[in-house]
Amino acid sequence: MTAEGFARRVDALRPVMYRVCRAQLREAHDREDAAQEAILRAWEKRDALREPKYFETWFIRILINACHDIQRRNARAVVMDAPPEPAPREDHRDLYLALTALDEKQRLCVLLHYIEGYSVREVAKMLGIGESAAKLRLMRGRKRLSELLSEEVFI
Repeated sequence: MTAEGFARRVDALRPVMYRVCRAQLREAHDREDAAQEAILRAWEKRDALREPKYFETWFIRILINACHDIQRRNARAVVMDAPPEPAPREDHRDLYLALTALDEKQRLCVLLHYIEGYSVREVAKMLGIGESAAKLRLMRGRKRLSELLSEEVFI
């Protein structure tokens, strides 16, 4: 893969990268670090990608791993109370807050499937789980979102 082709494909994934990082990491600087780290790792390992048609799946898996690395690093740090960041769009604030209240595993599945539009098979591959596990996480995530949104706690 050429540098230009790589840059074009990564640039096309920017909105997805933003949403995946936002679902995983609270702080903007951590999201930026995760995205940069994922791009660097993908560039260094670009020759390991056997099938170019799986670039998106492969890249998002790298991005998720970069987010997990930052979460582990932050777990060792002392956290000061900080005000939560505003929702990306105020008209979907309830949904955004409900999504952040989901368990990380459910949140990632819901985000990748319903917001990013990946198939259950692709989500399972990105997360390194079986399709039945992905379906179960989606079912539980939908149920929990329904509970959270019907409680009107976030309004």
